[in-house]
Amino acid sequence: MLDYELKVFSGTANPMLAEAICKELDVTLGRALIGRFPDGETSLRLDEDVRGRDIFVIQPTCHPVNENLMELLILIDCLRRASASRITAVVPYYGYARMDRKDRSRVPITAKLVANLIAQAGADRVLAMDLHASQIQGFFDVPMDHLYAAPVLIDYYLGKNIPDLTLVAPDLGSVKLARAYGEAMSTDLAIVDKRRIDAQTIQTGYLIGNVQGRNVLMVEDLIATGTSVIEAARLLKSHGARDVYVAATHPVLCGNAIQRLNESELTEITVTDTIPADTSAMSDKFRVVSIAPLLAEAIDHIHHNKSVSKLFATPVRQR
Repeated sequence: MLDYELKVFSGTANPMLAEAICKELDVTLGRALIGRFPDGETSLRLDEDVRGRDIFVIQPTCHPVNENLMELLILIDCLRRASASRITAVVPYYGYARMDRKDRSRVPITAKLVANLIAQAGADRVLAMDLHASQIQGFFDVPMDHLYAAPVLIDYYLGKNIPDLTLVAPDLGSVKLARAYGEAMSTDLAIVDKRRIDAQTIQTGYLIGNVQGRNVLMVEDLIATGTSVIEAARLLKSHGARDVYVAATHPVLCGNAIQRLNESELTEITVTDTIPADTSAMSDKFRVVSIAPLLAEAIDHIHHNKSVSKLFATPVRQR
């Protein structure tokens, strides 16, 4: 055991998740006074001593992305200047991850930029979950632990005992993730051929595999507009699928995504609490499972300098 105390702080992005993690760890959430100046800038003051402590900052960079990212950076800077011994940025949802390479001319690599900002602010290590692309791990110049929500989601669906189940990758980028789920759940695999026409338009044309008379489970790292899974569900239904389930780690749910998913042919949509979801707008189709126990276990292992490799149960998508 380390000779310095573990403390957990949270920004305003997802305080309920932070409280749940603290409950699992049997610690009290650290006191930080976070507000806004009249011009909208973030104001922050720690309301307790952190000198020499091992600090974990819980802050997903979800909507509003820029404010939550800036709040994370300010928290890290404040803790560093208050002489914290070690600072770990726990980022359950890592925003700006879609632009992770130069796939055309004159575009930024925002995933690397954000990694640089977190390190330069003073984070000694980073803990994230289900990155949009696993190569983002290599963008960090500080130690980085990458967890997957798959064990939590797999346990949930194994508990449902769905008969005649086939795992489906809703696009080619999700094949490795779907295969890992399928191996863990001992099911067959099918693949939807999806093409993105532009930022708003998805074209689904072909199905690789057989879903006739089968219940299917699609797996994704996130649901943003919902277009991909909605169109994939239509295609699967047209090929004779029975019930169509979808499991996704991050409920980004932009614009009218919740309404569209409520009205879709999907039987059930299961997400985690990496991002706070508007459950009041969700129909009975939605289920939210907590990743707080998994993150709490990872935090405990990091604090006590124990291996976290056993928590890396399932690989994520490779592109």
